Amino acid sequence: MITKRVFKINGMHCTACAMNIDGDLEEAVGVKSASTNYARQETAVEYDDAQIAPEAIVEIIKKTGYEASL
Repeated sequence: MITKRVFKINGMHCTACAMNIDGDLEEAVGVKSASTNYARQETAVEYDDAQIAPEAIVEIIKKTGYEASL
């Protein structure tokens, strides 16, 4: 089932940070799209919950260098 969820992100300094997060998330199996908003410090992710868990999405964001929470 396709799910859309918003994740809070801390540590972004510019729009390039947002683009880096989107790129890393969209490479993950099960993620259909990611739209990160630098001003709001959040990302909206559309994903197949049969292929990837929300906790795995948080881990991808953390590996990119930012703090994230559900």
